[in-house]
Amino acid sequence: MSQLTHATQASTLADILERVLDKGVVIAGDIKVQIADIDLITLKIRLVVASIDKAKEIGINWWEEDKDLSLNTRFNELQEENNLLKERLVKLESARDSV
Repeated sequence: MSQLTHATQASTLADILERVLDKGVVIAGDIKVQIADIDLITLKIRLVVASIDKAKEIGINWWEEDKDLSLNTRFNELQEENNLLKERLVKLESARDSV
């Protein structure tokens, strides 16, 4: 008895996601609200779905410079705040000791 073979190859969700992240997908669209040929609202929507490596390869790296997302920026802010608190503590302790 011979086995049946299928002409189509099934793709799992993981395979599809891997391909999308590897190649990248761009979805773009504009939404315009007009009344009597007067633009009231215009929304430009751009969505890029890609891996970090692919995004860097095509020149997208805004998250590296966004201070709210960058770990280095947040770390530097916390370190600066910590240094200010240490200085304040030293001043308070020296004031207490001089009384």
